[in-house]
Amino acid sequence: MIKVWKRTPPSPLAKTLSLEAALPLLLAQLLINRGVKQVDGVRAFLSPKLALIANPMELKDMDQAVAMILRAIENRERITIYGDFDADGVTATALLVRFFSHLELPVSYYIPNRLVEGYGLNEEALRRIAEEGTGLLITVDCGISNMGEVALARDLGMDVVVTDHHQVPEDFAPLCPVVNPHRPDSLFPFKNLAGVGLAFFLAVALRAALRQKGWFMGQPEPDLRTVLDLVALGTVADMVPLQGQNRILVTAGLERMHHSFCPGLEAIATMASIVPAEITPYDIAFRIAPRLNASGRLGSAEMCVAVLTTDHVETARAMAAQLEAMNRDRQSIERGIFEHIESELSSKGISDDRRTLIFCGHGWHRGVLGIVASKLAEKYHRPVLVLSVQDGLAVGSGRSIPGFNLYEALRRLRPLLKRFGGHQHAAGLALELSHMKEFSEQLETLARERLSPEDLVRAVEIDGGASLEEMTIETLGLLKALEPFGPGNPEPLLLARSVQVIESRVVGDKHLKLKVRQNGAAVEAIGFGLSEHHSLLGKRVNLVFTPEIDRWQGLEKVQLRLVDLELADGPTKLT
Repeated sequence: MIKVWKRTPPSPLAKTLSLEAALPLLLAQLLINRGVKQVDGVRAFLSPKLALIANPMELKDMDQAVAMILRAIENRERITIYGDFDADGVTATALLVRFFSHLELPVSYYIPNRLVEGYGLNEEALRRIAEEGTGLLITVDCGISNMGEVALARDLGMDVVVTDHHQVPEDFAPLCPVVNPHRPDSLFPFKNLAGVGLAFFLAVALRAALRQKGWFMGQPEPDLRTVLDLVALGTVADMVPLQGQNRILVTAGLERMHHSFCPGLEAIATMASIVPAEITPYDIAFRIAPRLNASGRLGSAEMCVAVLTTDHVETARAMAAQLEAMNRDRQSIERGIFEHIESELSSKGISDDRRTLIFCGHGWHRGVLGIVASKLAEKYHRPVLVLSVQDGLAVGSGRSIPGFNLYEALRRLRPLLKRFGGHQHAAGLALELSHMKEFSEQLETLARERLSPEDLVRAVEIDGGASLEEMTIETLGLLKALEPFGPGNPEPLLLARSVQVIESRVVGDKHLKLKVRQNGAAVEAIGFGLSEHHSLLGKRVNLVFTPEIDRWQGLEKVQLRLVDLELADGPTKLT
């Protein structure tokens, strides 16, 4: 895959911010690159405290939602939490189940079967929930596009509160309290909460209202710090930006994880060989979340809520073992579809000027199509849709790249679709196979309007230049204050020019191990998957890297984790 390097120009504000906030110039530049340009913002970013969370009552309809839930609590009505089947939805569901259970209220939950019922509210489920005696239905991570189903739920005798963080449809006309930070009439200062973050703010608002009513005069209040592990898990798994309120919640959630998991999360982490005290967002996104998502991808996700709400260690371990087995099955199914598509591409090829890629297969397992689409979009750097065809209907998922809003494109093609939903970079859809040719052509036309040939070349976004002399244990300790890293706050990516390679070797099958020197400072570097550049001994190179601390047998040293490199005296990738 061809790459270009795009370096963020040094900001004229960096020196001022460095002086005013007493920060090294490099750290000041990194903060500016992340949108932090004022001293007050620096303090909030580097010390994301729970005391800085926003007022949940600024969310539109939160007051109505709280009032409706309070009536249900006072009347001891049965409450059902209706969630989505991904990690965000099941953590949000588990959070509210644990909250209402602490209050000793009658609460149950419902997660639709991905393969049978699909995403969101559905009529058959609502009828069953009503028949079971539910008086109040609370949705988490779904419902914003289901006002027809909300009307049915009300006709069935249930009150409904919708909490959802997905995009608000154009024809949105609320029939009940709808708490969504994307509502244009919401005063909430942060738009990009995950579903579990929204559920947390609902719990905060409810606890405050119950406290005001004297509910806790004779019983302890729910300690919402105990559910922050769920908030961190769902937020990181949903790949929302780790900025603003999300940064506060994830930081607090990681701190909770470092000292205490709920039994289910601890069992899953043990299966993944994760040390709780060292858990990172990477561990959550790529080791815990896939295991938690496994059962929902293959069918029912109700076990995911069960494992997150049980207090019994042995039960948690047994369910975690089942999730582990399901995850292995999921990997096998996913690998089969991916390899089938790769085989098809190797025989047909991809036109260089093609902006979008759409793949259809009869009977492909719908639960893994989003992961396959994500891997293909990563590899080919184009918007990708992967669809399973059955009985004339194509259903699946899409993933996009910077510069192309997939949700907006699907909205414009709505007449061709039976249904769709999602975000800028990820979406789900269904359409009649008879519309596929027209849909494919129109999607390609929209992509050509938005994406230039340069947009199809993967860009390595460089934060700035650095010398090897700056790469010290002390500097890396300061950079650690930028954690947690993730979408919207990536790991620092730096450029060191014209460094001399004094050692070069291949480790493992395809990894490059270097030792480089610049102005008397020598540092080791590792480039995973970069062995094709060997041997570089004696040559001068430009390196793009993330600095990290390598710990071995109680010793610490600086190491550069290489992302890319080029010969210093050859053609440059820098644009």
